[in-house]
Amino acid sequence: MSRSSDFDSLVPAVPFSRRSFMVSALGAGFALSVQPVAAQSVISTDSVDLNAGEIKIPAAGGEMPAYRAQPAQGNQWPVILVVQEIFGVHEHIRDICRRLAKLGYLAIAPELYARQGDPRQYSNVQELLDKVVSKIPDAQLMADLDACVAWAKAHDGNVGRLGITGFCWGGRIVWLYAAHNPHLKAGVAWYGRVVGPSSELTPKQPIDIAARLYAPVLGLYGGADQGIPLDSLEQMRKALVMAANPPSKASTIHVYEQAPHAFHADYRPSYRKSEAEDGWRRLQAWFKQHGV
Repeated sequence: MSRSSDFDSLVPAVPFSRRSFMVSALGAGFALSVQPVAAQSVISTDSVDLNAGEIKIPAAGGEMPAYRAQPAQGNQWPVILVVQEIFGVHEHIRDICRRLAKLGYLAIAPELYARQGDPRQYSNVQELLDKVVSKIPDAQLMADLDACVAWAKAHDGNVGRLGITGFCWGGRIVWLYAAHNPHLKAGVAWYGRVVGPSSELTPKQPIDIAARLYAPVLGLYGGADQGIPLDSLEQMRKALVMAANPPSKASTIHVYEQAPHAFHADYRPSYRKSEAEDGWRRLQAWFKQHGV
């Protein structure tokens, strides 16, 4: 099967505007809205023995920039999609891809805002939310992640061993994608909200699709997270336990009682080394347990 037919077969028509891409390349360093960076705790993973760098993903409306990291030797690597925080694919997300590649994965982090705007140009988080993030349809996100899977399949990735992980804004997307792609093996969602209002662009929240997951999800959350109430996590737990299908029942939520939001973000003051390292160990074990 050709690369183009791989793409066409995996990415069906989707009900959103096929607008062209405003962002054609990834930036360097960290987003303006997270400055100043807490440099003393930043983890920097080298690219020795890796193929790592920017790629272009064919998607509706053109080519989507993405960061890819994989081992320099071999082929048919298991594939992990890495979904950005609200700040886009900056250096922290790229480093996570390299960490996964060092473990033997082909990791892809697409710039999912590329049609709506450049997250690097905003120094104010609320402005970024209002002008870019709030304008992105969930249907577009699901299709763009499918496009990444198609790219991976055409470039020596083993999409029969497919996983996804995401952080903050991306944590919510992990839950949704686990109810979207029947070929997904497992997901790990880091502090992504599970309840919230519905809209035309975001018709479903994780709580709404909890009983319809195709793959088990491990949710990693902070008990001191100001934006994700513990009672919402308890609602999600109950929905998973009461679900009839096995992947939903196999899903689990782990809460680090003293951790704030973004406890894995080593470039921010919210970083908690112990909880972040434990979560990373849990991520690796979860993916191995479920065949990724």
